Amino acid sequence: MNILAINGSPRKKWNTAMLLGSALEGAAAAGATTKLVHLYDYAYKGCISCFECKRLGGKNYGQCAVKDELKPLLAEAAAADALIIGTPVYFGAETGETRSFMERLLFPYLTYTPGYASIFPRPIPTALIYDMNVPEAAIVERQYDSFIERARGFMERTFGACEVLTVTDTYQFDDYAKYLCTVWDADAKAKRRAEVFPQDLAKAFALGERLAAGMPQAQA
Repeated sequence: MNILAINGSPRKKWNTAMLLGSALEGAAAAGATTKLVHLYDYAYKGCISCFECKRLGGKNYGQCAVKDELKPLLAEAAAADALIIGTPVYFGAETGETRSFMERLLFPYLTYTPGYASIFPRPIPTALIYDMNVPEAAIVERQYDSFIERARGFMERTFGACEVLTVTDTYQFDDYAKYLCTVWDADAKAKRRAEVFPQDLAKAFALGERLAAGMPQAQA
């Protein structure tokens, strides 16, 4: 099994990348071939509404027609046996690069038919990993659960299954004294980093194992 992980964070060695790396370690331990790519390495835009992916009989029907650095990655994602997209939460949503990638990835496969049926050729297990520096209670208070569930629903509709892992109250800086961030308790953040984040990495590892087995966790 070939599993592709997409890092939608500009940081290549911090929370999102670490969680994705742990998920891929779990997948590799279960026998999968894995790869991690960083969206911020690519120059691209979101969907440009050309609708060539919807044109009946067109040469780009069912695929994004835009020719840029993202096009080969979209093809690689389509060929994968499982897909993981990870992103931090910026201003209450995915990063801009993640959102643009998801537009380009998903829209060509979802048809303007009753039920918006997918034409992706086969079901594959997928997952979304969201990390954020706010506490778990803020997911509902700030309605993050709504946008996360919406994204999960689009992934499930397109590919057949999607599991979500949310990681909260993350460690944002390596030295909180360098930044104006008095809303946070730096000592509490450091303590959580040491005690809780390893548990989050373990959850990501288990997620990777499940994806490699083709069995994403059932949604509640």
